[in-house]
Amino acid sequence: MESVSNSRIGTYLRVSSTGETYRPYLPKPLDPHLALDLRGLQGLLDRANQAVGRLDGISAVLPNTALFLYMYVRKEALVSSQIEGTQSTFADLLLDEQGEEGTEHFDDIREVSCYVDAIEHGLARLRDDDFPLSLRLIREMHAKLLASGRGASKQPGEFRTSQNWFGGSRPGNAIYVPPPPEHLMECLGDLERFVHADSSLPLLVRAGLLHVQFESIHPFLDGNGRMGRLLITLLLCQANVLQYPILYLSLYLKQRRSRYYELLQRVRTEGIWEEWLAFFLQGIQETAEQAVSSARRILALFDQDRAKILALGQGAASVLEVYNLFQRYPLLTVSQATKHIALSYPTVQKCFARLEATGILHSPTGKQYGKLYRYAIYLDILSEGTEPLPRSEVG
Repeated sequence: MESVSNSRIGTYLRVSSTGETYRPYLPKPLDPHLALDLRGLQGLLDRANQAVGRLDGISAVLPNTALFLYMYVRKEALVSSQIEGTQSTFADLLLDEQGEEGTEHFDDIREVSCYVDAIEHGLARLRDDDFPLSLRLIREMHAKLLASGRGASKQPGEFRTSQNWFGGSRPGNAIYVPPPPEHLMECLGDLERFVHADSSLPLLVRAGLLHVQFESIHPFLDGNGRMGRLLITLLLCQANVLQYPILYLSLYLKQRRSRYYELLQRVRTEGIWEEWLAFFLQGIQETAEQAVSSARRILALFDQDRAKILALGQGAASVLEVYNLFQRYPLLTVSQATKHIALSYPTVQKCFARLEATGILHSPTGKQYGKLYRYAIYLDILSEGTEPLPRSEVG
């Protein structure tokens, strides 16, 4: 095994095995005082910090933070899984969680649901158990992430013990080959020390470095991209920069997949940390601003529709009770709704009809029984950017 090193990009090893030579990458340990030229990034860093601050501020004044978080976590799970190739939609996921059968992409939905479980487990451990962001927590979350679906046979919750690679049919023709398994725990130990070290670097810069390092180590046989994106939010929550986990970069990265993968690779081959950080901080800013915009639009919609309901006069209280249920479940049948609230089937049916008459709900025409009513405008806001990628773009 021969090594070729560079002061800023770690070491490319030369490994000969089964008649071919390949070059796995051994990243340098992250220095908590890494010498970076941040002068050209200061404006971006300031705007990203301000956007995160506004997002944290609005999360504190939402009338139902738990509801917004519930929906936002599901959107993140869906989009992050789509980057890896799943084809399910936001509506598929919501229907599946209500026990609705017959959705087209059942296996994909199971993967997204596992992602939701992984997020919720990690956040509960950080907040409720006061557990540190650590290799143990990462393994616990990974076990949830790969509990079912395509990755269930790829050592859920266990760091890999064999060589993996990205792109290509084998290490010899791969686009990227992570560290060999015998170097893995050393790399991961360095990563964990970076997470907890006193650092002179701004927190968002540390989050950007941490993400690249995790993706370069690629410690699992599957699920590395999803776990690496989750680490960004977990780090910000652990540092109490965010009270609630409502900052996720998956939509930004999904929309710029080619550029994202290019920069990850160029950090390894050229050491262009500052260029990556410019991309990353722009993503933080845009993502936080989009989340604030979505929250404000949802709040305005709820206020507007609540006013319409209160103007109905007699029976408005029952209609409002049904409407509040649609904030939690934007897709419902009358039968499903009666399971959640203490109103009779005929009363709920009348409430649905009145909500449809106001334009708040929409239902398919022609069908008389088992109609699936949609809180369409609300669902449209939640679903923005969650269209599955064409299979030809998934690599």
